[in-house]
Amino acid sequence: MADGSLAGLGSVKGRVSEAEWNARVDLAALYRLAALNGWDDMIFTHISARVPGPEHHFLINPYGYHFDEITASSLVKIDMDGNVVDETPFFINPAGFTVHSAVHMARDDAHFVIHLHTDQGVAVAAQREGLLPISQHALIVINGLAYHDYEGIALNHNERERIIADLGDKKLMILRNHGTLTLGSTAGEAWLNMFFLERACKQQTMALAAGRENILIAPEAAQNEVRGQTRNGMGGSMSSLAWPGLLRQLDRELPGYDA
Repeated sequence: MADGSLAGLGSVKGRVSEAEWNARVDLAALYRLAALNGWDDMIFTHISARVPGPEHHFLINPYGYHFDEITASSLVKIDMDGNVVDETPFFINPAGFTVHSAVHMARDDAHFVIHLHTDQGVAVAAQREGLLPISQHALIVINGLAYHDYEGIALNHNERERIIADLGDKKLMILRNHGTLTLGSTAGEAWLNMFFLERACKQQTMALAAGRENILIAPEAAQNEVRGQTRNGMGGSMSSLAWPGLLRQLDRELPGYDA
């Protein structure tokens, strides 16, 4: 690693359990997919995964590396107090620890957590009305969407209790003036939740170019219909179909995440 890249980093595959390795590969894939879709924020924002097992450890990115560089072996394993568990030359972003540890601590179904600062996500997070029911993508996620008010850069650990209180039992969140967050029991579910949320935010920012007075809100009957059709969310039911294709896309366009 003389050049500072992750290319020469030795694999940890033989030093961790098969379950942890699989989680590492899926998490590294999420980082690469975020980069491939232009959803990264240079070295900022985070995606995390719970390490299978009773220790309540989770994996997060090494601070200072871009999302398109992340590999399974470079991910940093930490505990719920932010302490690095396994020997590594890397360190983590404290703000990332605050947000992600909050969700992992409180939600047993939060195996993967994605937090982004995209232009469209922040734009909607800064709008008084939040996400509007103006597109099919928005209607799919809006019933499972929570909001958390901005408190500054997430360095204060006491913010965690308010993040969790605001999240409740939902799997998608808009952090006002900040960005978007989704979780899932699988990498595919977390990704698909974020895909629909981010696409809805992008569509809203484009539609609002015509002015709020010209926006067409979906009929209430249609909103209720979609609410019933997606009662259990889209991320879980469709992710088993979408995720293998996403990995094939990475293998073609941005390989190396599984090293």
